[in-house]
Amino acid sequence: MILINLLPHREAKRQARKRAFFSTLGLAALIGAGVLMLWYGLLQQMISTQEGRNAFLKAEIAQLDIKIKDIADLKAEIEALKARQNAVENLQTDRNVPVYLLNELVKQTPEGVYLTTVRQLGTVVTLTGKAETNERVSEFLRNTLYNSPWLERPELVEIKAAANPPGRAANPRRLFDFSMKVYIKQPAAAADAASKPAAGKPAGKQAPKSAAS
Repeated sequence: MILINLLPHREAKRQARKRAFFSTLGLAALIGAGVLMLWYGLLQQMISTQEGRNAFLKAEIAQLDIKIKDIADLKAEIEALKARQNAVENLQTDRNVPVYLLNELVKQTPEGVYLTTVRQLGTVVTLTGKAETNERVSEFLRNTLYNSPWLERPELVEIKAAANPPGRAANPRRLFDFSMKVYIKQPAAAADAASKPAAGKPAGKQAPKSAAS
C-alpha cells in the first residue's frame, strides 16, 4: 500500500527552522544582555573604586594644603621676626653711629687738618675745615678710604687757599679751606669691617682735631 502525506511538510519545516532561528537569536540576545550587564557592573565597580581613590586623594591634598598654608604662615612669621630683629639691631647701631663717626674722624684726621663743621644727612657726612697743605687733605682722603672700618668713598668737593682776615698781613703759612663728603658704611658691613684689621698702611697716632657744628 502506498502512503501519501498530504500535509504541507515543507511549510512545517520552514516554520520549525524559523522558530529555531528566533530561539537562537533570543538566546544570543539574552547572553549579550547578560554580558553587557556584567561589563556594566564591572565598569561601575571600577568607577566607584576610582572615585573612592579620588576622594581619598582630595582629602589628602586638602590636608597637605592646610599644612602648606601653616608652613607659609610660619615662614611669614619668621620673616617678620627677622625684620623686627634687623630693625632693632639697626636702631641700636644707628644710636651709636654719631659716637663712632666722631671717634673715627678723630682717628683718621691727620695732623695739620682742622675740621670746622661736620654735617650728617643719612649716610652722607659733609666735612669742611682747614688744612696746612694739600698733602694733608690727600692724606685725610686716603685714611678714610683705606684705614676706616666705618667710612668709605671719600669725595673732595673743593679746596682753595684761605683768604687772610681783613687788616692782617699776609701769613707765610697760608691755610687751605676744603670741603669733602664721606659715606658711612651700612651697619652690618661696618661691624664686619671693624672686626678685621684695617687694610693698608695704618694712620698712626693722631690728636683730636675735629669740631662738630
